[in-house]
Amino acid sequence: MKILSASIILALHVGIFVPSLASAATPKLDQPTAPATAIWQSTKAEHILGFPEVKPHNKGTLTFSSNSVTFSGKAGTSSIDRKDVTAVSSGNQKVEIWGMKGRVLRAVMPNGSGVAGAMFMHHRVDMLTVEYRDKQRAIHGAVFFLPAHQADQALQSFTQMLAPVQTEALTDPPVRVELATVPNCQDSVEPRSVLLAAPNWEHTDVPAAYRVLVYEHVIDRLRLTQGAGRVYRDGENDGHKLCPQYTIHISVAAFKTGSQVKRAILGPAGMFVGTTQMTFDTALNDASGSVDLHKQVKGTTRGESESTNVADSVAKSVAKQYASVLKETDKRAATQAHTEAPSSERHYTSSPALGIRGSNLN
Repeated sequence: MKILSASIILALHVGIFVPSLASAATPKLDQPTAPATAIWQSTKAEHILGFPEVKPHNKGTLTFSSNSVTFSGKAGTSSIDRKDVTAVSSGNQKVEIWGMKGRVLRAVMPNGSGVAGAMFMHHRVDMLTVEYRDKQRAIHGAVFFLPAHQADQALQSFTQMLAPVQTEALTDPPVRVELATVPNCQDSVEPRSVLLAAPNWEHTDVPAAYRVLVYEHVIDRLRLTQGAGRVYRDGENDGHKLCPQYTIHISVAAFKTGSQVKRAILGPAGMFVGTTQMTFDTALNDASGSVDLHKQVKGTTRGESESTNVADSVAKSVAKQYASVLKETDKRAATQAHTEAPSSERHYTSSPALGIRGSNLN
């Protein structure tokens, strides 16, 4: 009887307590977060420039959701937070069908029919511009080519997104810390570094896509300059005192849209008619005040190349100024080091024209 009672008690214990123990031992899995619903999407987007971690002219899918802007292509996916978007805008232009392939096709058409074909071998392309800030609050911009009328649809979709957004490009430069006037900055200037200030667009009307492309191309060209230091964007603030050695200001003086289709139709005359042109007044100065260069630079797109290429033409000219300043700075430094060296360490190379041979002067 005692054995039976013990068995009953054991059975009750197992039935009551073991299931709860098993339940307690099973970890609760976190439920996956549902992806944000796409508000607008284009599967035929071409990234021109400016989106993070995406190469120029990559084709893929551009998606707007309630919390992000995402581009997905063969090389991968990249996103920016919706809250970091500061402005969006749309525009359009006429371009040749099939791009470079279309130009090659027309080039081999007999009896000059290729020029006539340019009258029909073109279509409308929309340009969507997204301006945003990165985690250090530096200004950025990205431009996408879309099929006709899709940019306007994308722009309209932003009204459905949670955070407020401007539906046209920024007209005033964003507020930033005046890097060149930080107290005691002279003691911590970063050699060869350069800040590209937000351009001044007040003097003429320039489409947002061209505005963004100018800034992004100049940033890229400055970084590619031989011997360049760190390149700062306007608004950049990583929590430390930023002291670039040089600052570049650019202000638009003139802009002429031009037409790629018109240039293609006119053939050789398209090198001079229908050109896209931009003119900028530039200023390059350094933190010490010893460099203060002012120059007007011009960019022109001729022939059958895309009109937006004018932005890179301007960027090359701006970067050349920076490169020449770096070279001149190095030359002065070398001269000063030579002058300050003891006379016994000075070396001279032979110069037949002057009758001087390599020697050490004591």
